Amino acid sequence: MGKFTLRYRPYTLELRHVFTVASFSRSTTPVVLTELEYDGIIGYGEASMPPYLGETQESVINFLSKLDLSAFSSPFETAEILSYVDQVDSKNTAAKAALDIALHDLLGKIMQQPFYKIWGLNPDLIPATSYTIGIDTEDMIRKKVEEAEQFKILKVKLGLDTDKMIIDTIRSVTDVPLCADVNQGWKNKEEALEMANWLHERNVVFLEQPMPKEMIDENAWLTEHSPIPTIADEGCQRLADVTALQGVYTGINIKLMKCTGMREAKQMAELARALDMKVMLGCMTETSCAISAAAQLAPLVDWADLDGALLIGNDIYEGMYVENGLCRLPDRPGIGIIKA
Repeated sequence: MGKFTLRYRPYTLELRHVFTVASFSRSTTPVVLTELEYDGIIGYGEASMPPYLGETQESVINFLSKLDLSAFSSPFETAEILSYVDQVDSKNTAAKAALDIALHDLLGKIMQQPFYKIWGLNPDLIPATSYTIGIDTEDMIRKKVEEAEQFKILKVKLGLDTDKMIIDTIRSVTDVPLCADVNQGWKNKEEALEMANWLHERNVVFLEQPMPKEMIDENAWLTEHSPIPTIADEGCQRLADVTALQGVYTGINIKLMKCTGMREAKQMAELARALDMKVMLGCMTETSCAISAAAQLAPLVDWADLDGALLIGNDIYEGMYVENGLCRLPDRPGIGIIKA
């Protein structure tokens, strides 16, 4: 019988540009990198901590130090292992994702297959990934858009009083489709609808988290009247959230760091489909480890936003890559990464 060994260490991602959204700015992102070893085979994982999830490197390391996998005899006890991990604490979703990703990478390496093949998914169905343009000055926005020339869709951060300036500046450079991430920045449903109509006329294809997640009736009203789909991000974290969001939003944004990893993310995508909801697959600023893990699911979704590793300057892995705006999955086992 084999034995699990879990290792972890903190790492700080350096962003290529200062990243500004409606509620904060930052130039680094803290992560914790994990390794799960079994019978000499190592699976890699990662926890990334955006400010709003409330996790830190210290809290992730504290959570991982509590895990005792000695009761499990095989990585193929996947459901039991992840159920145990989930019940150790009610929160710590990024820490749980770090273990989940490492376990899936380990399983794929044991089976010697990429995980998208194990799931029977066709990588040719992955939609073009968006590239994120944060809130910035006109000159910096033009520079970022020019850097993103290969992308077929751009994601734009909105939610401040500069929204129309940002869109007009981007439209002075490119006419590619846009998606708008408001990060709960709008507070009035009538003004949100007015902006939705204005954005629709400028080829913005959907709105992500237009108003605070607590404004359920207002978000539902906007979804009913908006000419473009609305997507829940901060308002949708885990599988248990999905059903109640039918009718409030057109769809959901699934992120591994919110939902504890690949296993629950796939369940969320399948449930949203069953409820006739749209599915977006997002990310945090992450290395190619967590990005490549999410990309295994990307054939299941309507929109992919998997640019997190492209926004950093010190990625330590090679994995999923972007070619002419399209996600390409390497034909390597597990989540398909190697150390750079």
